[in-house]
Amino acid sequence: MTEAKTTQEFVPIKEVRDGIIIMKDGSMRAIILSSSLNFALKSTEEQEAIIYQFQNFLNSLDFSIQISVQSRELDIRPYLATLEKRYNEELNDLLKIQTKEYISFVKSFTESQNIMSKTFFIVIPFAPTFLGAKKDTGLGRFLPSKNAPEKVAEKSDNFEENRTQLEQRVSVVQQGLTRCGIRSVSLGTEETIELFYKLFNPGDTEKPIKL
Repeated sequence: MTEAKTTQEFVPIKEVRDGIIIMKDGSMRAIILSSSLNFALKSTEEQEAIIYQFQNFLNSLDFSIQISVQSRELDIRPYLATLEKRYNEELNDLLKIQTKEYISFVKSFTESQNIMSKTFFIVIPFAPTFLGAKKDTGLGRFLPSKNAPEKVAEKSDNFEENRTQLEQRVSVVQQGLTRCGIRSVSLGTEETIELFYKLFNPGDTEKPIKL
């Protein structure tokens, strides 16, 4: 009889320590949450400047990165609950009527349209030298691999040294994003675990990770 395997056995992540993802093959990942730009509202000159800066940013990197975009239907219920509370507490009759009309508008609009929220992540990899010339992989490559035995991770006790080098890469990426007008923040341990929980449990509606 075949034994049932747990989800963890199919995910090549050994642990998350100090916001750093340690893979079973000993390589490491850092994840950055970034803001977005409303590119369509920019002037032609601004659009060209942003493209030029982003091109320079990508060309300046001597390591691979992965940009992951999550698109989810926005849960409007907490916002409606806040409006309902405001409506019940409002003493001004005119504002009470306007609030009620606005609530009705939001409900009818969201029932006819799918309101989506997009979250942008950048995955930055680092492979210690003992791993050799293995190809770096990102968030979308967190799949089981026969070439990633857990025992390899035990060969390195230089976590702090490797984290320093990974954080240097993170700093380079964040500086490049800043020049493009994009805000960014590194995910900590709690936020990283929450991110992967949501990836494997897409039906759960929780508060989004914020900058």
